[in-house]
Amino acid sequence: MEDIKGKVVSHLQAAKQKSGKSFTEIAQETGLTNVYVAQLFKRQAQLKPETASKLRAVLPELPDEVVEEMMKPPMRSYNPNLIQEPTIYRLNEAVMHFGGSIKEIINEEFGDGIMSAIDFYCSVDKVKGADGKDRVVVTLDGKYLPYTEQKSENMASRS
Repeated sequence: MEDIKGKVVSHLQAAKQKSGKSFTEIAQETGLTNVYVAQLFKRQAQLKPETASKLRAVLPELPDEVVEEMMKPPMRSYNPNLIQEPTIYRLNEAVMHFGGSIKEIINEEFGDGIMSAIDFYCSVDKVKGADGKDRVVVTLDGKYLPYTEQKSENMASRS
């Protein structure tokens, strides 16, 4: 499974490099977010059939077998050593530093619940700060999922 994933990722990275397009440019041409395109190219997301034709139009050199593999549910995973990469470390640090406050605001604004990472959108954007220097904007846009009171009468397994 990992061998197939690695081959598909290699094909995808080569096609992207050959096209000279960024993840953001591919995203704009396919109607996806730039992070989702990057996830597709790492086989961390599934290419939907209605989007496959758009991706083929953007990267016509993609082999049919690669696109077909991309439409299968992926084996989502992560490399625990990624935390050592400075950008990923800083993102983790930001969540660890601000996470408690974010959680409190979610609970204050929505109630007892969490943000979904399944019904979820993410993008990275570049903006100019007040000082004219480049700034990174990471948007995490997840559906709110309330915790439910666990009443035994609502358990389908007990019906």
